[in-house]
Amino acid sequence: MRAAGASADGPLAGVRVIELAGIGPGPFAAMLLADLGAEVIRVERPQGSGSMIPPQLDALRRSRKSVILDLRSASGVGVLLRLVEQADVLIEGYRPGVTERLGVGPDECLAHNPRLIYGRITGWGQDGPLAETAGHDISYLAITGALHAIGRSHERPVVPANLLGDYAGGSLYLVIGVLAALLEVARSGQGQVVDAAIVDGAASLTTVLHGLMSAGLWRDQRGVNSSDTGRPWYDVYETSDGKYVAVGPVEPKFYTAFMTLLSLDPDEKRRDDPDAWPAMRLEIAGAFDQRTREEWMRVFEGSDACVSPVLSLTEAPRHPHLVDRQTFVDVNGVRQPGPAPRFSRTPAGLPRPPTAPGADTRETLLALGFHDADALIRSGAAIEG
Repeated sequence: MRAAGASADGPLAGVRVIELAGIGPGPFAAMLLADLGAEVIRVERPQGSGSMIPPQLDALRRSRKSVILDLRSASGVGVLLRLVEQADVLIEGYRPGVTERLGVGPDECLAHNPRLIYGRITGWGQDGPLAETAGHDISYLAITGALHAIGRSHERPVVPANLLGDYAGGSLYLVIGVLAALLEVARSGQGQVVDAAIVDGAASLTTVLHGLMSAGLWRDQRGVNSSDTGRPWYDVYETSDGKYVAVGPVEPKFYTAFMTLLSLDPDEKRRDDPDAWPAMRLEIAGAFDQRTREEWMRVFEGSDACVSPVLSLTEAPRHPHLVDRQTFVDVNGVRQPGPAPRFSRTPAGLPRPPTAPGADTRETLLALGFHDADALIRSGAAIEG
């Protein structure tokens, strides 16, 4: 995954991040920063993070050090603030007000390090009527219109796992904010707070749909538009072996190739006539039902018909294209996606296996100049795993 003669440190080499351990979007954001080469120190709570995944199997924990601090004690808070003094970024995913009550909120941390980027990820944001209430990915998608847009006509909305809200609308926007703030602090010398709310990110992801609606090119109804299964040539079809293929030949020349390889009529007049689409959908479905998924892949191989197999999570790492690009990697026996995106001069290299909570407490404190590390461990402010 790295070019010959290139640095393997990654583009964020030299950046130090403190991650206050949580679940979901925060750890994923920290993983992305670590994948890009940042030194990420994951600060765990004595009672654990609440993750259901055993630490050694949790890909979201990869490529960082783990220390345990008791932030319910003044001495534990003191250790964290000393870590903050040597950090570039802190990220946390607690409910609004939690870090303030612990004594490690933005005001305290920026007082110890005025250049610090303090990244916060929540569902509803730090303020607003819902800020103090519980929620999950599906909740945030629901009120932003994103969930309404996903699904088939005359059917209820389809839940897209928790990838669209938590990770696309949450983690990715937090990382974007942190990277932008790192650029700005290089100019101003002043840190700041990045408030990444999943509702804001999820709403941002629908920007293109609002633009299309304003131009009269999108109806506020799912399953009737150009890229939401409204057209029969942008959909998923079942093959004779009970598997599926994804179809998306949007452009006319790709559509012609698609219909021709299906042995169906590529007449442009039918393509442009919505009244003909129900019959076309039945014809396409009937054609795909005549062969297995793999047989159809051989038919479409090398064409611009935009037909792809719908692979399971188990099948995906074996796809020849993903194998060739080394999109998936093996980290300590766990198959998982590798770092993305890729860099020509400062590639990220392979991720490191996750460590157990607290496994790096003593080593990390000593490496950062904590000459009293042993005393802190004996006092219970810091805990070894």
